[in-house]
Amino acid sequence: MSRRLTLQCAAKLNLSLDVTGKREDGYHTLESIFQSVNVYDTIELTAEEGDGISLSCETQGVPCDERNLAWKAAQAILDESGKQAKISIFLKKAIPSGAGMGGGSSDAAGVLWGLNRMLECGFSDEKLREIGVKLGADVPFILLGGMALVEGIGEILRPMTPLHDQVKLVIVKGTDSVSTPEAYKAIDALEGPVHPDTAGAVWAVETQDTGLLAEKCANLFEAVTNCRDVNRAKRRLMDMGAMCAVMTGSGAAVFGIFPDVLPESELECVARTLRQEFAFAQAAHPTAESFRILEEI
Repeated sequence: MSRRLTLQCAAKLNLSLDVTGKREDGYHTLESIFQSVNVYDTIELTAEEGDGISLSCETQGVPCDERNLAWKAAQAILDESGKQAKISIFLKKAIPSGAGMGGGSSDAAGVLWGLNRMLECGFSDEKLREIGVKLGADVPFILLGGMALVEGIGEILRPMTPLHDQVKLVIVKGTDSVSTPEAYKAIDALEGPVHPDTAGAVWAVETQDTGLLAEKCANLFEAVTNCRDVNRAKRRLMDMGAMCAVMTGSGAAVFGIFPDVLPESELECVARTLRQEFAFAQAAHPTAESFRILEEI
């Protein structure tokens, strides 16, 4: 047995993100609108006879052992299925780390989805999401892809009609990152926080009203984030003509929604200009699917 699968795994943005509570087990509950976007990590998976997991990545600072979510996902598939195989994983990162774009979760979801296919485990989408939520709150959504209203700790998904792919986005991230545990601690300490209007954002999505969506996009984590790069990215995106500039996840990437009438060439020009000022800047669009198969042998 020797099989190889190369696939791309999409990043996500939180168009609206609210923290609604904290459970007795310490996990926080969320209410958020997730959207897949066409910023992709690439995963090369190989499965052959034998035993063990190996992982490699050319990006500096990415752990290539059992600390990596992709590694954990491979182990979870083997454990849940009872299969035995020698699994090799190569990650080519394009989703920035520490961005709130679900890069690690995207890799984990891609490994779950890919190995389920390669090893013929026969797990349903629901079962994969049950496995995935144990790895990370974003994993179940990425296994679904497109757009969804996400609640609970990430396991409650209500699929929504994705934004049309003509919606124009620019995503920016500097070198700074935000500590997610520290951000949640700060959220817990907030008194009388102003919560995002998630219902209004849902209505904007359902009516495909990009202008209204730009008004309703919000992230509670911005109330506790004092990150220089986030503030600078928000300001620069607005300077360049964005209708809104909002942090995704617990940070530290920021996305701007630009008018639908903006020519694609001008959107690319905005991204190119900001790329000279930030570590990451990319024009992007919504996508309806998380995974794209590049090669399967």
